[in-house]
Amino acid sequence: MRITVAHDFLPKTCTVRAARVMDHFGIGFEQGRHHLAEDLDLPIRSGDVVLFTGPSGSGKSSLMRAAALQLQGPSGGGVVSADAGEGPPGARVLWIEDLPAGDELLVDALPLETLDAMQLLAQCGLSEARLLLRRPCELSDGQRYRFRLARALAEKPDWIVADEFTATLDRTLAKVIAFNIRRLAERTGTGFLLATTHEDVAQDLSPDVQVRCGLEGTFEVVRAEARESPAAMGPAGRKKKESASRGSCGSARRPVATGRISLGGIIGVTDWR
Repeated sequence: MRITVAHDFLPKTCTVRAARVMDHFGIGFEQGRHHLAEDLDLPIRSGDVVLFTGPSGSGKSSLMRAAALQLQGPSGGGVVSADAGEGPPGARVLWIEDLPAGDELLVDALPLETLDAMQLLAQCGLSEARLLLRRPCELSDGQRYRFRLARALAEKPDWIVADEFTATLDRTLAKVIAFNIRRLAERTGTGFLLATTHEDVAQDLSPDVQVRCGLEGTFEVVRAEARESPAAMGPAGRKKKESASRGSCGSARRPVATGRISLGGIIGVTDWR
C-alpha cells in the first residue's frame, strides 16, 4: 500500500489581530498545497496490527485515516484502489469514534452469547461486575472508549480504526489492553489501525507494522520481521521472543503480583499471604 497525504490551505481574511500576529512574527498566511507524505510505502497485510506513533501534530492520525480509507475503498467497502497492496478488496472498516454508544446495559449491548459478551468486555477492560449492569451514559470517558472497542470487535469487521488509542487510560491498564488486542487480532484475524502518542504500549501490542512520525515530516516504517534476525524467527514467521511471551495454550503472561485483579492485570497493592 502506498499513501499520499496532502491538503490545500484554506483562504483566510486578514483581521486586525491576524495582521498584528503577522507583523510580530514576520509571517503571512500559508498558501498552496501542504504535502504531509508522498508515495509512502506501508507494507500492510490483512489481519495486521498497525501502530502509528509520534507527537501531536506529526501526522500520525492523517496517515492512519488515509490507510483506512484506502482499505475501505471509494464507496465504503467497495473496490480498493490498485495500489492498495495486500489489503482485502472492499474491506469492512469500523471507526471506533463513529460507533454509537447506545442505551442498553453493557451485557445486553453486544450481539453475542452472555458468556462471550462478558469475556469480550473483560478483554477490553470492563470486567467489573457492576459495570456490566450499567448503561454507556453511566460510564467514564475511558470506559466508554473501551466499550466502543468491544462493540467494534463484536461486529467482526476486517479492520478496526482507533485514534488516541489508550490515551484516556492509566498506563498499566493501557498495556493490558494493548496485550489483549494483540491476542484478539491473532485469534479473530481482525486488523487494527491504531494511532497514539504513547510509545509505552508498543511492547505489549507487538504491532506487525509500526509507523513512527516525526515533527520534521519524517516517517520510519518498520515491519515486525525486520526487528529480529532471521535466526530469531519461528517457523510461522513470528518472533520466538514474542511467542515465548505468551503461554503455549494462548493464555496471558503472568502479571506482576500487585493486588486487585482487573482484566487479567493487577493494578492495586495487596498482601498475598
